[in-house]
Amino acid sequence: MRLTLAGWYFLLAFAANAGAEDKKTTDCPMHPQQMAEQTKPDSGKAVDHFAGVTERGDKAMGFSHRMTVHHFGLTKQGGFISAEASDAADLASRDAIRQHFQHIAKAFSSGNFDLPMFIHDKSVPGVSAIKKFKAIIRYRLEELDRGGRIVVSTENPKALRAIHQFLKFQIADHRTGDSAAIAG
Repeated sequence: MRLTLAGWYFLLAFAANAGAEDKKTTDCPMHPQQMAEQTKPDSGKAVDHFAGVTERGDKAMGFSHRMTVHHFGLTKQGGFISAEASDAADLASRDAIRQHFQHIAKAFSSGNFDLPMFIHDKSVPGVSAIKKFKAIIRYRLEELDRGGRIVVSTENPKALRAIHQFLKFQIADHRTGDSAAIAG
């Protein structure tokens, strides 16, 4: 079953990558790196986990990982979560991202991190501290042409460390290839 699942996943990732290259539908500089990470040989357990993250994420978020691009970033004030449709004409994905991010910003503001726990099927680093500091963490929604972004910020050093832990985990577990370095 592992070979079948891994082979199926490779074909899906290859098809998504080929479609993006043929259509030139994405101007995301990280997209080629994401696709390379998704098709990189890995242990069966890691491939199974990543496939589960992708499958549960698609169900929970309401849009497809194959048709969108996720990014996470760390800043001196906190960081961001963004998602965009790979194809500018894909208004359904764009709208689903925006709707999902409205829900997520509201849930995170109230200390509800059930969705990341479901998607990753494990405890997510930083969440317990983020819940503790929820009153001093802000979540600002921004619309992007192809989707949206949630900007997370705080002035508290302990809350900031927790936000960075959370975002670094997201970068690793979603295999986005984003930098874990803190940007301006």
